[in-house]
Amino acid sequence: MTVPTPADPAPATPLARVLLSSVLAAVLFTLVCGLAYPLLTTLAGTVLFPAQAQGSMIERDGRVVGSALIGQAFSAPQYLHGRPSQTNRTDGSGPQPYNAENSGASNWGPTNAKLSDAVKGRIAAFRSENGLNATAPVPVDMVTASASGLDPDISVAGALAQVGRIAQARKVTPAQVEAVIRAHVTGRSLGFLGEERVNVLSANLALDALK
Repeated sequence: MTVPTPADPAPATPLARVLLSSVLAAVLFTLVCGLAYPLLTTLAGTVLFPAQAQGSMIERDGRVVGSALIGQAFSAPQYLHGRPSQTNRTDGSGPQPYNAENSGASNWGPTNAKLSDAVKGRIAAFRSENGLNATAPVPVDMVTASASGLDPDISVAGALAQVGRIAQARKVTPAQVEAVIRAHVTGRSLGFLGEERVNVLSANLALDALK
């Protein structure tokens, strides 16, 4: 009977070779993930979606007045009002609606009394400023903040609920205001995702053109 002899142990890999492999791997992944991939996605975005890649900026009379992707805080009665925004100042000193440098929400859960009280207050305020009766339905997006606090759009129902106030403030007919709003309705993404919506800034710029 022959007793097998143990195999010779594999020679140890020199430390210099291990270090060289590690350095080469780090350089390779840095070039691929940190340079090539960002350049490729930036190029693809610029070619396929040029407006979005440049921030979807909206111009008026040759100057940029905002972005179609970031809401603005409108409070004057002649304008559409957007969703509530609970973003804060970047330095933490207090609320600053639609602060794009500090996107976020309240993080209040559905059972939080603060959320319930805030929504009830917003419902009452929305009905009051738009001349609605005490039982009129209020679209949920008009009394709840989005997760980002920067939502640029509102529901069609939320926009139409503001027609009377806007028409009165601009001294035009409700039909004129409604026509502008309906002209700025964006359909569902890909035809089936999400809901129809109205971009607040675009619609307000069109309202300013009403005579």
